[in-house]
Amino acid sequence: MIMRLLLHICCAPCSIYCIETLRREGVEPVGFWFNPNIHPFTEYRARKTALEEYSRSIDLELAEFGEYGLRDFLGGIASFEERCAFCYETRLSQTAKYAAQNGFDAFSTTLLISPYQNHGLLREVGERAGRENGIDFLYRDFRPGFREGQQKARELGLYMQKYCGCVFSEEERYDRRYRKKPAQKPSN
Repeated sequence: MIMRLLLHICCAPCSIYCIETLRREGVEPVGFWFNPNIHPFTEYRARKTALEEYSRSIDLELAEFGEYGLRDFLGGIASFEERCAFCYETRLSQTAKYAAQNGFDAFSTTLLISPYQNHGLLREVGERAGRENGIDFLYRDFRPGFREGQQKARELGLYMQKYCGCVFSEEERYDRRYRKKPAQKPSN
């Protein structure tokens, strides 16, 4: 019996290695697009379009939930101490709920491929969302395939984003880019 897995997808490049790995394991995932954190709208649209095109090219069923949800996302983030925890909670809870309501056996996320994400927290949030919705969270450490997936995305000409998606990560991206290090005084 083939496992019915709902795979939350943050973007097409991150999905490549995850989908290939799951398919090698005999799992045929259904992609799930729910990313209200992505800012600005042009970035949201670019990522969504790239995923839709990639999904068609590999014959991946894709379920899309909701529309651009930045206002609700920003409204809710104020109540959390850590923005990433809120982001994970928002996306994985909705993924778990959708999976449970639509007859899936389990759910997972492509966020697990990123070496820039907090894996311990992702796993904790995913498992809690699964328990609350009566569905299994499939944890896989996809990080060993991160570079391989990114390289394949470049070869395919997929849109490659420069930050995780939220307005805060975009701000940090530019802050780091333009931050100048203090000049070193020559030693005598």
